[in-house]
Amino acid sequence: MLVDSHCHLDYLARDGDLDAVIARARAAGVGAMITICTKLSEFETVRDIAARHDDIWCSLGVHPHEAEEEGQRTATRLIELAEDAKVVGIGETGLDYFYEHSPREAQRNSFRAHIAAARETGLPLIVHTRDADEDTVAILQEEYAKGPFGGVIHCFTAGPGLARAALDIGFYISVAGIVTFKKAEDLRAVVQGVPLERLLIETDAPYLAPVPMRGKRNEPAFVAHTAAAVAKLKDISVSELAQATSDNAFRLFAKARRPGRTS
Repeated sequence: MLVDSHCHLDYLARDGDLDAVIARARAAGVGAMITICTKLSEFETVRDIAARHDDIWCSLGVHPHEAEEEGQRTATRLIELAEDAKVVGIGETGLDYFYEHSPREAQRNSFRAHIAAARETGLPLIVHTRDADEDTVAILQEEYAKGPFGGVIHCFTAGPGLARAALDIGFYISVAGIVTFKKAEDLRAVVQGVPLERLLIETDAPYLAPVPMRGKRNEPAFVAHTAAAVAKLKDISVSELAQATSDNAFRLFAKARRPGRTS
């Protein structure tokens, strides 16, 4: 079984073929999917998709791109909404200094509010970071000193420094289709050094389709290509990689149930 630990099924639903997308994922061996919230104003749509399917869960959060309009200054609203049975994570949140669609201060404030919500609820934090390694590490370390919280750096593309800092506080590293790209040698070197027990795999669908699907709309079924690439990097079988990353996903997103389990 594979777990797509980070996808945006609400974005895929806009194309009108979500049922077919989900069916293809299941046929490809994807036993669970976590659909990620990027705006609180769209949380109900994300939650409703998860609510209709036993093998789909969701998160709750505000992407750093949306921090100016929807960023949270306190954890209160996040904590309230996280009581929903289908919510298994807080985010995605974090810092994006590449596009800077929102002011950096708004991003940092919202990031800290999400961390407070993760700490209070016990749900893992889902972190987006791009061109912001130094501030991401600083905030994670400062906040962790106030009280522990778990989490994952999703769609990891940063260097070994951020990987080490994240692993040092018990975080997981999630690998997307970028690891299959021809020019991703540096990323592959980092992934090789991440312990198997701390790895997750994801699609970030509908973005970043892996080779050999690059250029197409990404979807959860394509996580199988990423799994094959990471297994090759780790010099293990795909089945071993699938087992390990699935175990890791259910360990991190502990509120989610494995398929076939009722508790």
